Amino acid sequence: MGRNDRKRRTPMATKAIAASAALALGGAGLLWAQMNASAHESNSSGQNQTKAAAAQVATIACPDVGQQLTNVPQQARQGVATELANLDKQITEAYARLASTRQAQANDASFVQNAIVGPLKEKRAATIDRIRIDIQRVGGSVNAAALKQLAACTTQTATNTTTAGGQNNNGGQNNNNGGQNNGNTAAPSASASASAPAANNGGQAGNGPTAADFVDITKVAPNVQAKPQKQAQASTGSFTTRCGVNANKNHNTDNVIVAPGVTNGAHHEHDYVGNQKVNAFSTNDSLLAAPSSCQNQSDLSAYYWPVVRVQDGSQEFDANALGGGKEGNVGKILTPQSAQIKYVGSPASKVVAMPQFLRIITGDAKTLTNGLANANAHWSCTGFENKVQLTEQYPICPQGSNVVRTFAFQSCWDGVNIDSANHRTHVAFADPASGVCGNGFKAIPQLTMRLVYKITPPTIQNGVVKNAYAVDGFPEQLHKASTDHDDFISVTKNNLAAKIANCINTGKKCQ
Repeated sequence: MGRNDRKRRTPMATKAIAASAALALGGAGLLWAQMNASAHESNSSGQNQTKAAAAQVATIACPDVGQQLTNVPQQARQGVATELANLDKQITEAYARLASTRQAQANDASFVQNAIVGPLKEKRAATIDRIRIDIQRVGGSVNAAALKQLAACTTQTATNTTTAGGQNNNGGQNNNNGGQNNGNTAAPSASASASAPAANNGGQAGNGPTAADFVDITKVAPNVQAKPQKQAQASTGSFTTRCGVNANKNHNTDNVIVAPGVTNGAHHEHDYVGNQKVNAFSTNDSLLAAPSSCQNQSDLSAYYWPVVRVQDGSQEFDANALGGGKEGNVGKILTPQSAQIKYVGSPASKVVAMPQFLRIITGDAKTLTNGLANANAHWSCTGFENKVQLTEQYPICPQGSNVVRTFAFQSCWDGVNIDSANHRTHVAFADPASGVCGNGFKAIPQLTMRLVYKITPPTIQNGVVKNAYAVDGFPEQLHKASTDHDDFISVTKNNLAAKIANCINTGKKCQ
């Protein structure tokens, strides 16, 4: 989830803060983009104001506090989760203000810093301090100084733009870093003043995707690596559960794993299959009592992922709602043509049954902020899946081929915890070369998912993408392909978890 490499000028103070925070927290996930250079120039002449208008910021970059909190006591986790959701809401609100004040930004080179980024830091500092208090109140320890450094946010400037047409002009041709930065230019939201001069970031709602976010898959060199060789103790079976494609349109913008008890905690719509009563207020007991869309009614697991939309101007049911149009997620929601959910084994060992209520998130919804360390997006086209998988761009598929999203969840478990403070450290991926679980972790059935969509291929003309499609996401993440992610809560009855493990361990193909 790598960030902007095209740094023009970063103030020394900002660099020092970033360095100290990275050292204090191990450096993981702290990505700092430069501020708009013109906002730091002492000369406030009209010439510099013109520079500000020509190099407007694209988005707001804030350190992902939640990913740094790996040791939060259980008694403090609900309070911390609520405050982390408050941080997400603050960023969303600041991004909306960024997108709707283009005229003010053009007139005042210091507007973004003084009116948006500065106040955001103050709000974040207060929220982060409440997180510290929550942790310390129950006897937990936290590096308060390092945590405090995470309050400051920066901005990513707009480059590779034209001033007319509201689109970038690189046509996706100069996308040497997979579309992560090229063409990431700012644009007003749907509510922005039409008279405001806009840097441009493409997309129906002004926050992506751009032409650089798409690639003709027939022009991508094969990149799929061979799987590890199966060892003598390999578990070679599989278990397929058929849970539908969410044809009943079970959607919400909650995320009970990362933001329990918080409405609109995800800030984007999810498709739900399997358990049909998943929302911010779900509990283990309520999940056990809920109906399931799976043919095997012993599978009450929650399988959910961000929706895919075609930005065709359609006004969906959430066009004027939070998590939908109000947060830049616009266009027609697509229902997958097919959704395959399969559990597979380990090439190196037998597997143990998944524990009840195990929670796993794969991928990262904030790659534009966090970098690609936890990215697990895989985009391809039917007929190309064994040759090409994309993480940082959406594929343009040839005629007769459909778009495919695939996910392979973490397949190693620490053997103790069903969740962790940052929702990552209790599970891990096996070694890609050997398939072996490290650090004493145990192999569990690996959840895999394959979603197929029939999408009219986007076209790019003069740097403008038409019929763009994109995965829902946080508005400041600009609908990048790399932000795709998937969520899972294991909920079974009638000893189904053990049956799945046994099927896999004995080499059977079950369903």
